[in-house]
Amino acid sequence: MTRILSVLFMLLLVQPVFAQRKYNKTSSDALQIYMVMVQGGEFDLGADDEAEDRRPAHTVKLADYYISPYEVTQFQWRTIMGSNPSYYECDQCPVTNVSWTDVQDFIKKLNETTGKNYRLPTEAEWEYAARGGVNEVLVKKRSGVARGGVNEFMIWDSEKGRRVPDKMKRGDRFAGQQRAGEVAWYSRNSEEHIHRIGLKKPNSLGLYDMSGNVEEWCADWYASSYGSRNTVENPKGPSSGNVHVVRGGSYQNAAHEVGVTRRAGYVTNTKAISLGFRLARDK
Repeated sequence: MTRILSVLFMLLLVQPVFAQRKYNKTSSDALQIYMVMVQGGEFDLGADDEAEDRRPAHTVKLADYYISPYEVTQFQWRTIMGSNPSYYECDQCPVTNVSWTDVQDFIKKLNETTGKNYRLPTEAEWEYAARGGVNEVLVKKRSGVARGGVNEFMIWDSEKGRRVPDKMKRGDRFAGQQRAGEVAWYSRNSEEHIHRIGLKKPNSLGLYDMSGNVEEWCADWYASSYGSRNTVENPKGPSSGNVHVVRGGSYQNAAHEVGVTRRAGYVTNTKAISLGFRLARDK
């Protein structure tokens, strides 16, 4: 009996390792798109003490969905589109120099080929996944000083009659860590070029490079602020515009520009050597 219990204990110890290998593997089949199921839930999108376009922090409710643990690679793009637009060529590196419109063409052809329904993530889905979804680890403050976290969590203040930041807890600044270097290729460690997917540590959902490496297109039109503190369900951004949301920061950015709340807006036909994307899909 003791021997059996010992074997079971060892299996429990190695189980996370086997699970991690599932996310680390790459495939010679470009149409094999690995996806991670993200359990829906509530979280506070944005932050009141950061740039204006990240305000106000407000509660978002999301349904379950899938997201790719990796950015779409040059190998995958070339297989579907027949060419590689990237400046820095590397099969297992993220594809770059692709506009939002180019990405829609890729997704259309990918869906026609696979019979599936891939899409870009909304920015709410992107931030929720980058934070770790329901697995997000809260960082407690000591002596009123936050230990590196920047994501605010809102609570109701009955005296003020409104929601205010919780002074006792915040989330990770980057996608899974308090320090950029463990999860992100950014200006300090990238040597001014993109890197192969999956080399840095993943976050708690098993997602790689959501901080740094390349910026990532999202589905939404960009708005210069979130506008309201009201709770919203499955938001998709403004109904129209000519600028789309970009998330995540890139290998060219400083650490403060690769955090999970950082957002930017680029016109639809923008192409850049540091701009790529990852895929999402409805459950």
